[in-house]
Amino acid sequence: MAKLYFYYSAMNAGKTTTLLQSAHNYHERGMRTLILTPRLDDRYGEGVVASRIGLKARGTIFGRDDDLLAMVRDDIAARGPLHCVLVDEAQFLSKRQVWQVTEIVDRLNVPVLAYGLRTDFRGELFEGSQYLLAWADNLVEIKTICHTGRKATMVLRVDENGRAISDGPQVEIGGNERYVSVSRGEFKKVMAGEGVIDLQQPQLPLGEQ
Repeated sequence: MAKLYFYYSAMNAGKTTTLLQSAHNYHERGMRTLILTPRLDDRYGEGVVASRIGLKARGTIFGRDDDLLAMVRDDIAARGPLHCVLVDEAQFLSKRQVWQVTEIVDRLNVPVLAYGLRTDFRGELFEGSQYLLAWADNLVEIKTICHTGRKATMVLRVDENGRAISDGPQVEIGGNERYVSVSRGEFKKVMAGEGVIDLQQPQLPLGEQ
């Protein structure tokens, strides 16, 4: 039986890399997938799903008012059997769209793998993440680390000086220049104005000990 999976994490944990690897695994077995990506995230170009390590693929764009069940049905009608649906940046789904992806699983018997953030820069759940946590069959945490060495579970939005921003809209698209993944303890500290975050963390090349 098909299932709905929610892979969640803080930023820069490799969610999109994992999504693209999953799609590749299906394709090399001759199985077709559909990658859905939100219209509002066009950092790498419209409809492009890309990871920080250079992997990329074309995705099908959806807007907040689109019916994802209808989109998948149309795709199957046009292109034939579908073996998996993968949703990038799934935190941007509406409650109605999360219900629609459960219908893709339950009515069409197509597994759905959704990848997204759990919480926003205030530590509050995104709408899509809230209902994926409530309705998914399987919840999988993708782990990453804070600069303190602890597990990162929260996301800070910071200004050019590395100070936490606590006001503003929930959704502002950005990458390492705006957002930093931190532990809960570090989140509390920086949000309280007791420290700043260095946006340019020292990096070692892969393979260096």
